[in-house]
Amino acid sequence: MMRLEIDAGNTFLKWRLMDAQRLVESNSILTKDFKAQSMASLATYAVQQILVGSVAGVENNHQVQAACISLWGIDPIFAKTSNNCAGVKNSYLDASKMGVDRWLAMIAAYKKVNRSVIVVDCGSAITVDYVSAKGVHQGGYIIPGLRLMRESLLRNTAQVRFDQDHTGMAMRPGVNTTEAVMHGCSYLFQSLAHSLKDEADAETELFITGGDGELMHSMMASGLFEPDLVMEGLVWVCR
Repeated sequence: MMRLEIDAGNTFLKWRLMDAQRLVESNSILTKDFKAQSMASLATYAVQQILVGSVAGVENNHQVQAACISLWGIDPIFAKTSNNCAGVKNSYLDASKMGVDRWLAMIAAYKKVNRSVIVVDCGSAITVDYVSAKGVHQGGYIIPGLRLMRESLLRNTAQVRFDQDHTGMAMRPGVNTTEAVMHGCSYLFQSLAHSLKDEADAETELFITGGDGELMHSMMASGLFEPDLVMEGLVWVCR
């Protein structure tokens, strides 16, 4: 069966077309720029099922739904967070309050190894979730991502002004405001990477995903980088 999987995040909207377990095509676009034509290259494929994991908001969900109906005549299935799914138990009293991207990534990671996992999603925000060997979600953290850290300093601190074109991940102490902000954020990111690496033991598998996931993975020099982890959870949650 040909299945289209969509991961609509706060910053990027990603999709991949799967024929059973085989990847046919994948792509991404800025979420704010998404329109029906964004997926026009897939229109000739005989898509039979469309699964969506979205934290992009109601308006974007309507756009995705309209695009799918227009291109294939299929109403997509939107994943929802629940109390239990595929052997994983949610720790939230109100499961609907958890972002579905976290839920999808946790389930995908757990089903890959069927033992305790730490799941790190480095997107606009960095989320860290812990699942026990018995599949019980033990809680997690939500931390500003690299871009959010830098933007919040610029937006919320009147005396902080710096060159936003400055790039790189240098971590030496800054000798001007731009360096102090950029290197400081890089330092925190690296500190988190090292802390998470230390938490993972022989009985716990560490999974990393998200737009800055590859960078986090390179700093850890351990764990598994799985860029499509959220989409991999869709087949379990949307059953």
